[in-house]
Amino acid sequence: MTEYLVATSSVHVTAAAADYLRDRLDPSDDSVVVVAVRDPSAPSRDAGDAANVARSRLAAAMPTTETRDGDPTEEVLAEIDDHDPDTVLIGANRGTEGADGVGETARAVLSAASRPVVVVPLPDL
Repeated sequence: MTEYLVATSSVHVTAAAADYLRDRLDPSDDSVVVVAVRDPSAPSRDAGDAANVARSRLAAAMPTTETRDGDPTEEVLAEIDDHDPDTVLIGANRGTEGADGVGETARAVLSAASRPVVVVPLPDL
């Protein structure tokens, strides 16, 4: 059994994580927790939409979804501590138009997490 934690703030990140998990996830044995973080500087509906995409695209695994408000890095690291997942999935960046490269949240999670972190590739927007 593998527990995955998907950290997201956009539908694009959630979709990329679902694509990554498609051939890796055993819905009868693995679990998925999706944490959608509402960053004060992002549109307010993005996190809610991201959680909805997770429920739809990962329905076979019946993911648990949580929405948190605050600093994305702090919230993701707190969720890692709370859930103690085997693997964390995070987008390279916010997954919004104009974002490119690896963003500061992904960098911070990569340097602070004590477990595997997968940075999922995002589609060109």
